[in-house]
Amino acid sequence: MLSWALIFLVVGIIAGVLGLSGIAGAATQIAWILFVVGLILAIVFFVMGRRPSV
Repeated sequence: MLSWALIFLVVGIIAGVLGLSGIAGAATQIAWILFVVGLILAIVFFVMGRRPSV
């Protein structure tokens, strides 16, 4: 999930440098959403992994 966020971030940065504002905005938004979702999932899995098994 975070790898996809990084890919879209790189695409957004390259598109921004080239002046493609529509593509840069879309790629940046997708990267931000995937980054947040990946971060939330990482926190959830970290907390769930710490629980003792019953």
